[in-house]
Amino acid sequence: FPASAQEHPQAPSNMSADYPVKTELLEKLVAGSGLVEITKDLIEQHFGLYKGYVANLNALRKELAEGRAAGASGPVVADRRRRFGFEYNGVVLHELYFENMIPGGSQPSDTVVQTIERAFGSFDAWVKDFKATGASRSIGWAILYLDPSTGALNNHFVQLHEDGNVAGFVPILIMDVWEHAYILDNGAAGRPKYIEAFFKNIDWAVVERRLSE
Repeated sequence: FPASAQEHPQAPSNMSADYPVKTELLEKLVAGSGLVEITKDLIEQHFGLYKGYVANLNALRKELAEGRAAGASGPVVADRRRRFGFEYNGVVLHELYFENMIPGGSQPSDTVVQTIERAFGSFDAWVKDFKATGASRSIGWAILYLDPSTGALNNHFVQLHEDGNVAGFVPILIMDVWEHAYILDNGAAGRPKYIEAFFKNIDWAVVERRLSE
């Protein structure tokens, strides 16, 4: 790929517009005494990894734009396009994850509980299934998805950042289960303890808003 857009005047003028780091998400999570059983050190390091995804996204966006302007093709371009989706999903999923937590958590409204009960038979049955989804033997994400065409709610495991995402589905609750989400606090085998901690910090107001949008 070319070193700069100046070498190709036909490149779009907005190709270097950066995707912003949403620092307000971290500010919310470290406010006061911070998250329950998830240390500030861990969440700050985790946020640093998210910033890395944003930086890689911005670099790839620029590189791909320059490549299009230059008429570039071939395996390097194909690899960059593949990586672009990985990095972009890494950004978006982290933002949704950080957003649906709050120190000390909150209580789900009757509307949220009843919506989940209709889908899973009981709220406790959904909790058990979501935790089991997060315990899947892989790295990735546990996501409560809404199918907008039917209104159905389902728990999904997304491997890495993209394998298992369903096009058009709406993410309602996201839990990161990559090792970096818990290893600093709980060790390599600490995912079960982390999952319990995650449930103590869910921002159910965010979940309800996503359900209603």
